[in-house]
Amino acid sequence: MEFDDVVRSRRSIRGFQKKPVPKALIREILEIAMRAPTSLNSQPWNFYVVTGEVLDRIRKGNVERNVAGVPDSREFRMGPAYAGVHRDRQVEIAKQLFSAMGIAREDKDARMDWVLRGFRQFDAPVSIVVTYDKDLHGGDIPPFDCGGVVNCLVNAAWNRGLGCVINSQGIMQSPVVRAEAGIPDDQVIQTCVAMGWPDDAFPANAVVSLRKSVDEAATFLGFED
Repeated sequence: MEFDDVVRSRRSIRGFQKKPVPKALIREILEIAMRAPTSLNSQPWNFYVVTGEVLDRIRKGNVERNVAGVPDSREFRMGPAYAGVHRDRQVEIAKQLFSAMGIAREDKDARMDWVLRGFRQFDAPVSIVVTYDKDLHGGDIPPFDCGGVVNCLVNAAWNRGLGCVINSQGIMQSPVVRAEAGIPDDQVIQTCVAMGWPDDAFPANAVVSLRKSVDEAATFLGFED
């Protein structure tokens, strides 16, 4: 696809076919993604691409610990809960997804099942755990650079017929992820990306999130018009 078509058509995919993704294709996607801009060419990112039994163990441990009430151990700063317009947008996308899936507001079991899907990385056949070098920890630039490479990753995947969802629920229990993926202590776990072939029959995959307009987001200065 043309670049603009990729960006405009891409959406987060939360339902996947039970079909493996070739390792060579993932390598190709990562090679493209790693052309992302990075501060002073520091390239702080690392990728742990997991599938099969390794990913199943991560899913199992993540679900069991979260259901048991083990505190969240994500390694990035969450910050305060969203409020105001940001909370409104969070609620709006949840309404879109629940409506598509036929999940009623009072249906606690269905809502919990949706949460568990997130803990399981939406049952995707592949998860890419993104880390950055710990000796850079404490500044905002390394996570910013990781955001840039992840943006390139999901767009490169979409251009090749693969769907993704950036999913920090899948790394809520970082000790499980670190142990099963063999992530050394000199790296910080930033996020993970669930990846696979989209299941077109999964209703939530048709949801397109609403975006604010350029006029709301941008201020232009010094232009004659």
